[in-house]
Amino acid sequence: MTIKEFSFDLPEHLIAQYPAQRRGDERLLVLDRKSGAITDEMMASFPRYLDEGSLLVVNNSKVRKARVYGVSDTGSLVEFLFLEELLDHSWLVMTTKAKKQRVGKRYRFASDDDLQVWEATIVATHEDGTRTLRFDSAIDETFFAAIGHVPLPPYIKREDTLSDETRYQTIYAKSEGSVASPTAGLHFTRAILDAIKARGIEICEVTLHVGPGTFLPVRTETLEEHQMHWERYEVSQACAAAISRAKGEGRPVVAVGTTSVRTLESAWDREGKRLVPGSGRTNLFITPGFTFSVVDQLLTNFHTPESTLVVLVSAFAGRDAIKEAYRHAVADSYRFFSYGDAMFIR
Repeated sequence: MTIKEFSFDLPEHLIAQYPAQRRGDERLLVLDRKSGAITDEMMASFPRYLDEGSLLVVNNSKVRKARVYGVSDTGSLVEFLFLEELLDHSWLVMTTKAKKQRVGKRYRFASDDDLQVWEATIVATHEDGTRTLRFDSAIDETFFAAIGHVPLPPYIKREDTLSDETRYQTIYAKSEGSVASPTAGLHFTRAILDAIKARGIEICEVTLHVGPGTFLPVRTETLEEHQMHWERYEVSQACAAAISRAKGEGRPVVAVGTTSVRTLESAWDREGKRLVPGSGRTNLFITPGFTFSVVDQLLTNFHTPESTLVVLVSAFAGRDAIKEAYRHAVADSYRFFSYGDAMFIR
């Protein structure tokens, strides 16, 4: 199966550059994957579309201010995206001008007032284009708070602002570590969550720290050739028990976002028919033909053409149904991507 089969025409003006004026004011396209029926709604109506007894699963990963600028030993300004902490004061990073960022090159990172300074060296390069950057001493979240920027995706053609620090974060974000937001969760307000709980619907949280795979393009011709980046996830004992119980009782499990889907399907023990608690890493690439063991319904955003995310939702709802839903969304001027509108696949 080729990635070109998941292409579609998208006018550039439909790519949301800013969030809705108020969180929760986004539109909601409801897709019945059995009948193909499409209903236009608002996100505030989402709670009433949830079946009685449903279990809603959200990803509570928090976006790190992971885009950081450093000055190289040759005086050039280099942009880094910090992906994951390694050992010995080292981080896995992506860089601009990647071919010039070689092993042994030194960098200086400093606050605007130059009172805080950190220095680091590239100690390894990797086949996927990433680098290992080793600091002279350990850094922590204060480093990112001091000089980091919100890592808005490349299709948002502007610099991050102060408002992005809250709007590019879900209201239930807890565990820092993502380089992109689990964007389906951006639509939730306290009022919407309260309305869900008022219907007796249980909510539980998993963690998957979103890596670069969420925005990097598929560069292979076929899906079979594409390799997903590894991402870390964690499932608590309580959430694993709740999901296992819901599946055993035949109650719908509703995933908020593709990251929640990949966490649940990765942690599912198909032989024991239960969700396994604990920490893990996944590079699961969900393509058409995949058998979903956990997720019954999905709240998601509208995704980029030829992306792993549009492949995943096509695997879940069927390619034809997704193509028709996306055609409808374009014709009706839905807003696309991270700061765009939502789709609920039932």
